[in-house]
Amino acid sequence: MSKGFFEIETEYAGKKRKRRRRSNSFIVRTALVLSIIAAILISFIVLTVLSSNRLMNIERNKVSNVPSNILPSYSTCSFESFDKQTTLSGWFFKCEDPITTIIVVHDSGSNRLPFGVDMIDMIEQWLESGYNVFLFDLRNSGESEGDICGYGYLEWKDVLGAIAQVRQISVTTDVVLYGIGTGCTSCMIAYDKLPPPDATENELSDYSDSVLDLKFDRSYIVGMIFDSPAKNSDDYIKPIVRQNEFMGFLTQNFVPYAIRVSAGESSSVNLAAEISRLPIPVCIIYGGHDTYLGADKIAQVADERNRLNKRITVSSMIPGAGYLESYKINREAYIKVVMKYLESFFIRT
Repeated sequence: MSKGFFEIETEYAGKKRKRRRRSNSFIVRTALVLSIIAAILISFIVLTVLSSNRLMNIERNKVSNVPSNILPSYSTCSFESFDKQTTLSGWFFKCEDPITTIIVVHDSGSNRLPFGVDMIDMIEQWLESGYNVFLFDLRNSGESEGDICGYGYLEWKDVLGAIAQVRQISVTTDVVLYGIGTGCTSCMIAYDKLPPPDATENELSDYSDSVLDLKFDRSYIVGMIFDSPAKNSDDYIKPIVRQNEFMGFLTQNFVPYAIRVSAGESSSVNLAAEISRLPIPVCIIYGGHDTYLGADKIAQVADERNRLNKRITVSSMIPGAGYLESYKINREAYIKVVMKYLESFFIRT
């Protein structure tokens, strides 16, 4: 018996209601899932921002009171960072007839005496061997101005300011940069920001007027010393996030990005590649028990540098030393490596 019109209409309406309920149920479930995803993303972003703020607002490390009778003769100086907004403070040690000037660029959270008063031994060795020395506090360190730390992504401006200052107060015609920890990042970015000595007029147009106004290029940096160079500049930040921040195992890859954005740098620096290709003499020192960056990873940086530029490279691993502990663990061996490097490539002519 065939269905009547009313029955057919009723059945059709029932199916339509079921489809509508299924559709509404699907929309509700989808909206719920999207809401959960949005909440997770917002929480993740909030965690990243909070972590990056904490890391950039670290407490400054004041310079210890060093008895004047144990310090070699020096002059104090105050100068501007490259950004013209931050006043920095430093010490200049000079010797007779200097070969070059060594500019020490300390790690984040440190100051102009990265190895404390024990560093005086190395300073004296440098002066006796004919090298001027410039120690200074990066922004938000020691006696310098500044409220935030950029783990090298801001401090490169301070390095350029220090070079400009040395050009004014030293009779030397070049400098050797000595980066320690994140100071390696600061030095490498500062070098990259300068034009090459053989740049054409067209190539120079890619550089800002403020950089060109410095009146020096990469050739003014004749050597670099790296204590604990990471493979990538972000690698100095990731362990701090992973070890100290809530959910750091998730945000460790994003906090460095947030810090870079805050500092105005779009990308990280492949330090391994940059250091390996530097056309100037390089010295690499690191601790054999470094679990912060990984001694094996720093060894890869040194190996690649030696593979490409062995003739102008000195590298040494200090057994038993952790991250930035090489000088403390074996001061004599450390100074010996640095002096071997200096005396191999920078001598009086």
